[in-house]
Amino acid sequence: MWSSDDKDAKWEIIPVGDGSGLADKLGITVPSDRKILDNYAKYRAELVDTALEMDDAAMEKYLTDGEAPSADTLRKCIRKGVIAGAFNPVLCGSSYKNKGVQQVLDAVVDYMPAPTDVQAIATVDADGNPTGERVCSDDAPFAGLAFKVINDTYGALTFVRVYSGVLTKGMSVTNTTRGKREKIGRMVEMFADKQNPIEEARAGDIIALVSLAETDTGDTLADSENQVVLERMRFPDPVISVSVKAKSKAEAEKFGAALGKMVRADPSLHLETDRETNETILRGMGELHLEVTLDRMRTEFGVEGTMGEPQVAYRESFTKSIDEHYVHKKQTGGSGQFAEVWIKFEPLERGKGFEFVDETVGGSVPREFVPAVRGLERADVRNRREGLLPRSDQEGRSAAAGAGDEGGDRDAWRLPG
Repeated sequence: MWSSDDKDAKWEIIPVGDGSGLADKLGITVPSDRKILDNYAKYRAELVDTALEMDDAAMEKYLTDGEAPSADTLRKCIRKGVIAGAFNPVLCGSSYKNKGVQQVLDAVVDYMPAPTDVQAIATVDADGNPTGERVCSDDAPFAGLAFKVINDTYGALTFVRVYSGVLTKGMSVTNTTRGKREKIGRMVEMFADKQNPIEEARAGDIIALVSLAETDTGDTLADSENQVVLERMRFPDPVISVSVKAKSKAEAEKFGAALGKMVRADPSLHLETDRETNETILRGMGELHLEVTLDRMRTEFGVEGTMGEPQVAYRESFTKSIDEHYVHKKQTGGSGQFAEVWIKFEPLERGKGFEFVDETVGGSVPREFVPAVRGLERADVRNRREGLLPRSDQEGRSAAAGAGDEGGDRDAWRLPG
């Protein structure tokens, strides 16, 4: 029981007994809370029954002989149930006020599974299909999974869970996800924000590697002679997009570098450039997620950015079929220019872009002039230069054409477009 609601308040263990007078011991006056505590013995019996279901021998002694289980027996049963997934322990506390933190750490030691208590991690091929498994053992070849990358004052810190084998300082390993070699330099064990240098890490350890050049979140590091790819974490697709840019043009380069590091550290962030609007688009799991990302860039890299709604790249398209007939004549001396074109425009499915179909028959258009008729595509580029909306999802069918007696050249067939 804590002596007060203040941060870092002292706490003490009080005997509960059969629960009688517990409300008075705790100084609880709310009637509904006192009623719950009056049923303390009933609720505790239910919890003990649930825990002892994991041990038949202990349950038999409890039911037949009335022998209450010891604290060690209950811890073993709870641990067995947690590992089997039968139930999960719940603890109360406040990390902000530093209450219950020690109890949580003790519960991790007492109830959580050791690396050897869980199933072996699956190994996969390039397409993510299972190919086998890697057992957690110091005797197996080294394999580890980089599960997080953070940007530290002294460079990137790559957190790695060692699933098998032993990793030593100075060792050369392979990033099997990307096919790159990595040289292990500094290895540290993190204690809050302190880095404790270590010389080796064994199966089950969680360590941080300093300044790995080719490894991102979800990559596998493995012994070069026994390469495997471990099953990687799956991240949900982003649900929101915003445009981001540096607050000042002078910091644009620094902003881009910082943004790249943030995306590398957080796989749920996606970064892309919209070539039509020339905007940098940042995608994430929510508006708060993206706001926190920009705030971290300000505090960790000293560069500020702004966030706004992405511009919409509008399109024009036909909604029904249209038949067009055009005759081009131009006489400037010599053979002149002549072209007569029948063309049909039809709408296509969304996202199909622009298609041109040549349906001329009988040699009405010399084959060397057919590419010139595709000037419709170049006309779309011309529209953009003039500030008009680009066309999309349409099809142009050159149904018939005639060259006439005057003949023609490429310009005569290009100009109708």
